[in-house]
Amino acid sequence: METDRADLERRILILAPTGKDAELCASILAEAGIACVTCNDALDLAFEIDRGVGAVILAEEAIGDGREETLLDAVERQPPWSDPPFMLLTLAGSESPVGELALATLGNVTLMERPLRIASLVSTVRSALRARDRQYQIREHLVERDRVAETLREADRRKDEFLALLAHELRNPLAPIRNSLHVLRISPPSEGLFERVSEMMERQVNHMVRLVDDLLEVSRITRGKIELRRESIDLATLMRYSIETSRPLIEAAGHELILDLPPEPILLEGDPTRLSQILANLLNNAAKYMDRGGRIWVGASVKGGQVVISVRDAGIGIPAEALPRIFEMFMQGESHPGRTRGGLGIGLTLVKRLVEMHDGSVEARSEGAGKGSEFLVRLPLAANQQPRTGSGDPAGAASHLPSTRVLIVDDNRDSADSLGLLLKLRGVDVRVVHGGAEALESIEAYQPAIVLLDIGMPGMDGYEVARKIRQHPAGRSMKLIALTGWGQEQDRRRTREAGFDHHLVKPADAAVLEALFNSFEVPARARRLEP
Repeated sequence: METDRADLERRILILAPTGKDAELCASILAEAGIACVTCNDALDLAFEIDRGVGAVILAEEAIGDGREETLLDAVERQPPWSDPPFMLLTLAGSESPVGELALATLGNVTLMERPLRIASLVSTVRSALRARDRQYQIREHLVERDRVAETLREADRRKDEFLALLAHELRNPLAPIRNSLHVLRISPPSEGLFERVSEMMERQVNHMVRLVDDLLEVSRITRGKIELRRESIDLATLMRYSIETSRPLIEAAGHELILDLPPEPILLEGDPTRLSQILANLLNNAAKYMDRGGRIWVGASVKGGQVVISVRDAGIGIPAEALPRIFEMFMQGESHPGRTRGGLGIGLTLVKRLVEMHDGSVEARSEGAGKGSEFLVRLPLAANQQPRTGSGDPAGAASHLPSTRVLIVDDNRDSADSLGLLLKLRGVDVRVVHGGAEALESIEAYQPAIVLLDIGMPGMDGYEVARKIRQHPAGRSMKLIALTGWGQEQDRRRTREAGFDHHLVKPADAAVLEALFNSFEVPARARRLEP
C-alpha cells in the first residue's frame, strides 16, 4: 500500500489537449525513467491530482475561459503542506495572459517555452520532483509531530488520572488509620478494642506499602535493576505462598477460591518471591474486579515443557477494545457504581514484565464486559525436576531476634521511637537518638552491634555519619544499615560507598529486619547488657 502511494505521488500529470505536446512530453520523460500520466481534460487532471501527484505539465490552451477553476479547486483541496509544482507550456516570445492567469491562480508555476528542448524539459521536471520530495519530507515531519503530540497528550491525560488515583488510593488507608488513632485516644483501654484497631491499622499500612512497592518495582524492572534469584520450587508450594498473600483481600470481598492443581509435583525454575508476586497480583486483580461473593478459579496443566497457570474470575470482564492494552502501565478496567477499582493500574504491568524475565508469557482473555476474565501464565518447567535444598519461602524470616544492642538514628522522632518500641518488644536492647552528633557520641558509650541510620537528616546527614563511624575504632566492625525513604539504584550505590552494609527502604518490614539481624555474627561485647 505504501509502495502504491509512493508511485502515485511521483507521477507527472500531463494535460495538453491540442497538438502533440502531451505525446512528446510523455515520450521524453519515459526515456528519462520518469512516470507520466496523460489526462483528457481538466476534470480528469483534477481527479488524478487528488489521487497523488509529483508535478503537472499543463499547456496554456488547457486553461482560460473559466477552465482553471476546476484546477484551482483541486489545488485548494490539497493539505496545508502540499503545493504541487505546475509547468506551463507557452509559445516562445509571446506575452501570455494565460501564463499570468496561471501564476495568479495556481501559485507554484514554472513557465516553459515551446518548442521544448529535451534537456530543459527533463531538468525542469526533475527539479520539480525534488521540490515535491521536500514537501513530502515536511509532511512526514508534521505527521510525526502530530503523532508525538498525541502521544504526549495521552501520556499527560494518563498521568493526571494516575495522580488522581494515587491520591485516592493513599487517602483510603489514611482515613481508617487516622480514625483508629482517634478511637485509641478517646476510648478506655480494652484488649479486644486494641486488637481490632491494631489489625485494621496494620492492614491499611500494608496496603500503602504495597502501593509504593509496586511503583518502585515497575521503575526497577523498566531500568533492568531487578536480579532474579532462581531456584527450583514446587508449584503447589508457590501457589500456597501466593494465596496467603492474597487471602485477606479475597476473604474481605467474600469470594470463593477454587483450586485445581495436578496431583503430581510440578517444579518451576525461578525466583520464588517474584513468581509468588506474579500469582498474587493476578489473584488480587480477580478479587478487586468482581462483585462481592464471586468465584475465582485457579488451575494448572503441563503442556510442551511449560506449566500453564490459569486464574479465572466471574467479574466485570474486559471489553474487546481494552484487551490489547490491558498490560500497559496505569490501565484499569471500568469501575461499577458503588465499587472502587483499587490499586494503581500497574499490577498487570508488573505481572507481564516479571513473567517475561522468567522466559514465559502471559495472555488475557475475556468474552466482554460482564463475562469475567482469564489470565494464562506460561512458565518453563525446571530442567532437573528436583527441588534444591532450602525452604524456598519468599518471606524467609527468622522466628526471633538475637539479644544484641541496636542504635537507631532518625530525626523523625515518631519513626525512630516506634521502631525502637517494636524492637524492644522483640527482646532487643535499643537506644534511640535523633541526630548525627548524638549518634557519634553513642558509638563509644553504647557500642552497638547494629546501627539503623536514616540518610536525610539535617545538619549531618546519614552518609557523613556513616563515614565518621567507620573512622572510629569501635565502629569498624559495626553493621550499618541505611533506613531511608530513598530506594533507587543510585541511592543504594551511595550508601555502599559511604560504608553501609545494607540498604532498607522505609517502612522496614519486621520480617526482613529479623532475617537480617539473625544473619549477623554479633561480637560478645555488643550483645545485650543483662542486668
